Amino acid sequence: MTPPSLQFQVAAEDAGQRLDRYLAARLLELSRTRVQELIAEGRVRIGGKPAKASHRVATGEAIEVEPLPRPVLAAAAEEIPLEILYEDEDVVVVNKPAGMAVHAGAGTQHGTLVNALLHRYARLSGVGGVLRPGIVHRLDKLTSGAILVALNDRAHRALAEQFRARTISKKYIALVHGSLTKDRGEIRLPIARDVRRRTRMTTRRREGREALTGWRVLWRLDGFTLVEADLRTGRTHQIRVHFSALGHPVVGDTLYGAPLRPRAGEQILAPLGRNFLHAARICFQQAGENAPVEVTAPLPEELRDFLHRLAKILGKDPDAIDASLREFL
Repeated sequence: MTPPSLQFQVAAEDAGQRLDRYLAARLLELSRTRVQELIAEGRVRIGGKPAKASHRVATGEAIEVEPLPRPVLAAAAEEIPLEILYEDEDVVVVNKPAGMAVHAGAGTQHGTLVNALLHRYARLSGVGGVLRPGIVHRLDKLTSGAILVALNDRAHRALAEQFRARTISKKYIALVHGSLTKDRGEIRLPIARDVRRRTRMTTRRREGREALTGWRVLWRLDGFTLVEADLRTGRTHQIRVHFSALGHPVVGDTLYGAPLRPRAGEQILAPLGRNFLHAARICFQQAGENAPVEVTAPLPEELRDFLHRLAKILGKDPDAIDASLREFL
């Protein structure tokens, strides 16, 4: 059954607002993204005619909205190449490339890791639901590296329990702006959703959830520090928001304050096009095994090339950086 249309009349104090912002403030049960989708579908009308999201509302305007719910999504198999780092009858570790979303979401239905997994494997765990089959944890879209996937429900529940108990070890390589004064340390700052910019997280809200990131320096370059980050809790954007809070945003992470075009000495470089953040190592316990399983994901070529370019500009030896990375990878 189609829900009835909603009617709004613009008050004088709201005049001048963008239409999508005006409606998002009144349709609290819908995300702003869904409001924009309804506008794009022609389901928001002013004076009987479809309106644009950028329309500036005027005093007295009558706005009609058809608040249809978003259609239920289901992940579909797609033939997308995957780099498999580890595989057995219960679990798989994939080297996810930067730019690939883990699963479908607002505005993303195709080209995801789940789409690729459904094509490659006849079965995946169903604990995560129809949009997230097999997915036990996530990596940000612009982050690369090792991600665990469960092939059956038993493995999914066992891995989920290890994540809850914090017995799974996850280590990342990150290049951050600026020079960290110490050789190692911990960042213990709570993380919560930023109420002003919903795509961001923040460490500035009292109601934030506990978050702990350990780190150590792998290499120093003028104006940059290459670090190993040990993720001891699993909050959204944790490494990115933690280093940003210290004034050392991850290179390429413009959402958290990194410049689009990094400066190396007197040179301004082209945008990296991703975050310099890579899930380099994951260690977990597999059922029936005494020794833990440790899987390493090689550093992507675009990140290695960026490091080499920085080193040459700043008068450092790229081979020395590679040697430092070999100790870790």
